[in-house]
Amino acid sequence: MRISIAVILAYLHLATHSLPAAEQRTLPMNFVFVVIDDLGWADLSCYGSTFHETPHLDALAASGMRFTQAYAACPVCSPTRASIMTGRHPVRVDITDWIPGQQTKRDANHRFLQIEDRNELPLEEQTIAEVLHSAGYQTFFAGKWHLGGEGFLPTHQGFDVNLGGAHYGQPPAGYFAPWKNPWLKEHRDGEYLTERLTEESVSFLRQRDPSRPFLLFLSHYDVHTPIHKDEKHFDHFAEKVKGLNETAPVKERRGLSRTQQDNAQYASMVSAIDDSVGEIMAALHEQGLEDSTTIIFTSDNGGLCTLQKPGPTCNLPLRSGKGWLYEGGIRVPLIIRSPAVAKPGEICEQPVLSTDYFPTMIDLAKLHHSAETPIDGMTLVPMLSGNLALQTRPLAWHYPHYHGSEWTPGAALRSGDWKLVEFYEFGDAELYNLATDPGEQKNLAMQNPEKLQELRSALAEWQRTLNAKMPEANPQWKPRTSIQQ
Repeated sequence: MRISIAVILAYLHLATHSLPAAEQRTLPMNFVFVVIDDLGWADLSCYGSTFHETPHLDALAASGMRFTQAYAACPVCSPTRASIMTGRHPVRVDITDWIPGQQTKRDANHRFLQIEDRNELPLEEQTIAEVLHSAGYQTFFAGKWHLGGEGFLPTHQGFDVNLGGAHYGQPPAGYFAPWKNPWLKEHRDGEYLTERLTEESVSFLRQRDPSRPFLLFLSHYDVHTPIHKDEKHFDHFAEKVKGLNETAPVKERRGLSRTQQDNAQYASMVSAIDDSVGEIMAALHEQGLEDSTTIIFTSDNGGLCTLQKPGPTCNLPLRSGKGWLYEGGIRVPLIIRSPAVAKPGEICEQPVLSTDYFPTMIDLAKLHHSAETPIDGMTLVPMLSGNLALQTRPLAWHYPHYHGSEWTPGAALRSGDWKLVEFYEFGDAELYNLATDPGEQKNLAMQNPEKLQELRSALAEWQRTLNAKMPEANPQWKPRTSIQQ
């Protein structure tokens, strides 16, 4: 069935939701939100990994709902984190690159000049923490923030507590103390940051005011670089690597992608975050909170797979990884365990976006959201309740920046099963049918010129409507002889 541009735009411009007011539940809904930095869609056992081992997350999925087509709003961290906090597309909040972003040289190798976006989440943006806090929730944040420094920290954006959140995109001095983070003092030399953040989260659950609901937002710095080894798990995976045959990387325009999960250090980091989730779940059980708490587990972008040399993980069967608008860069794991889940262990194949968590939490909390602030997300509660046949709305991504993964400025649009990826640097666009080709290996642009133009027109109109910043030509640029160079 052909979907008109008007219908596509109607969904892309959905912007304004006003969730209905409702009486507070007898037991208010608590929330635990766990976001992992750079965790790939295929990095968990329950998503098909045969190298990594994630028993606690597998159990979480078995007791909740696992989403197979969940997307980050951007292939890098800060924009997605802004979308989670506000329910608004990164283009709306003018954070379209990681903060502060890669500095682009005005030289012959770059077709476009650097686009300047915000280096902090504006205080006038309404965060999920502010909405819940105003409703009487205790709000606790631990880990990576990366949405601004002094004056824009979690405690300025609705959180009562901030442990470790700052402008940092990765631990300023690594994962082991002394980690030199002024918002999280070390207990001892050699202390592992991931374990410490988990301990602080568990301590909050035990020491909170039991008369008030809570939001616990645990944002691990793992599994972001620098890649390290968790001593508890490394030897196991080092042995596992010995049984694998080496595989060659594949070329991705100017980059190279890893084609097998075989990094023992990275695998030990994945096990560390799995342990963390296990400890959080045990604490919830200990406190009798399992039946009044919604747990959302996800990642801020795809796994780091493509660089000048291959990255530490592999997202196959999805293509490429962090920084890219192929599926490997934007599709992420998503597990939701909640009293609202009708059938524990059910799998949802509907495409969802990181903007959806904001309205979902408001819906589950039975709160009202003011229509004065437009949001782009849609509540996932109907899906959790078993309605898995909802109409799929188009999803758009705008990433007009250069990235260290060798990505160059571009954008993408998914409408139904069709996926458009535009490459401004090279002046071309690709078209895929994800139903038959989720790995985006067969470019159908030549065979389907009308569909290609339909999606390109819809994407361009969406960009104009949201006033998306488009790349400006660099007068010093000189074209290369091949788009593959």
